Amino acid sequence: MDLAASPLLTDLYQLNMIQAYLEHGETETAVFEFFVRRLPDRRGFLIAAGLEQALDFLEDLRFSPEDLDWLAKSGRFGTGLLDCLADMRFTGDVHAMPEGTVFFDNEPILRVTAPLPQAQLVETRLINILHFQSLIAAKAARMVLCAPGKLLVDFGLRRAHGAEAGVLAGRASYIAGFAGTATMLAGKLFGIPIYGTMAHSFIQAYDDETAAFEAFARSRPDNLILLIDTYDTEVAARKVVALAPRLDAAGIKIRGVRLDSGDLIALSKSVRRILDEGGLGEVAIFASGGIDEQEMTAMAQQGAPIDGFGIGTSLTTSFDVPALDCAYKLQEYAELPRRKRSAGKATWPGRKQVWRQYDSNGRMCRDILSIESDTHAGEPLIQPVMKDGRRLQPRSTLAEIRARAARGLQQLPEPLRRLEPGARYRVEVTDALVQLAAEVDRRLAGQQRTQP
Repeated sequence: MDLAASPLLTDLYQLNMIQAYLEHGETETAVFEFFVRRLPDRRGFLIAAGLEQALDFLEDLRFSPEDLDWLAKSGRFGTGLLDCLADMRFTGDVHAMPEGTVFFDNEPILRVTAPLPQAQLVETRLINILHFQSLIAAKAARMVLCAPGKLLVDFGLRRAHGAEAGVLAGRASYIAGFAGTATMLAGKLFGIPIYGTMAHSFIQAYDDETAAFEAFARSRPDNLILLIDTYDTEVAARKVVALAPRLDAAGIKIRGVRLDSGDLIALSKSVRRILDEGGLGEVAIFASGGIDEQEMTAMAQQGAPIDGFGIGTSLTTSFDVPALDCAYKLQEYAELPRRKRSAGKATWPGRKQVWRQYDSNGRMCRDILSIESDTHAGEPLIQPVMKDGRRLQPRSTLAEIRARAARGLQQLPEPLRRLEPGARYRVEVTDALVQLAAEVDRRLAGQQRTQP
């Protein structure tokens, strides 16, 4: 069963609310927006990712006979809701920032406009899709900025929080600038370049380390990378030097060696020296094993001759910031703007647009957040992507999305590109949006005073 395709991948309270909406005739057009309230201290920017999967979900939304039978047997819901779900198709409109767009706090990256029951039903899965990929893309982008010119590969499937997370982490990290992934299914589904070396178990299966190297090389000669830290790393590096002429005679080139443990800075320097002295100056050094952007920065500062990194747990779990304070909130219903006023979670009402402005060097300098009908100088970021439940344009290629992310990273202000702690970008909320919020507050306050 494809769990991700089921509309039952939602929260009970969504169906509770829809039944109540139906019973009380609340089925007019609603507008919801997905945004991040506050950026974490260790995230000065985010990257919008997951839109293609979100649109797939909306286009394919169906309750199967089995789903409906299970809901009926649960005894929780009335026939009105079950009949509604049997015919449920997403017929609404979607506006969104293109995937790969850099964004900041309180900026909507997706807006859904649809009859209230539909817009409510899709909340859980849309948050699930957009939150995760945007989270991972932002983490990957930090690593890309910390290691310019280095080969970065997603190694994180085995530590990901589930199969879908592992596959989509490969996609999100590729959008942000990684060279590829070790996850085969991500390669099949998305056309992402696949990278892989060998595990310690292969070396351990042989009594002789050199024999293990040679056996692997003859079976997998293309893009050959040998793992050399199973036992003594420096001894293994010398074995690689000794083996290289025999492999070369067979037309097999050693492309690199991988370090997966120990003092990677010291070991990379000693291994580089051994390889160079042995005439293997073209052999690259690839490192893995619990690496984060802080470690990569430290390695660069200390001159570690490492050419690439395999990133696992810290990437696919976004280990330092495992979640974003994001929300999908009602901004308009029945042609009236709405807002939430909870302490610390207040929202800006209405349909919004973000205009991005750039300085004379082409760097981002300010975003303006206002109501959609407002007019401002700059690049409007939120675009129509779906009408009446169908895409308006062919799906973007991953290459296009990746190029957009690369441009966005290049256009970041230098403090954000350098990942300076506390660096923040200016998002200006306009007077028009502030006034709209005040009008909503006055309207609601007046209604509350007139109610018995």
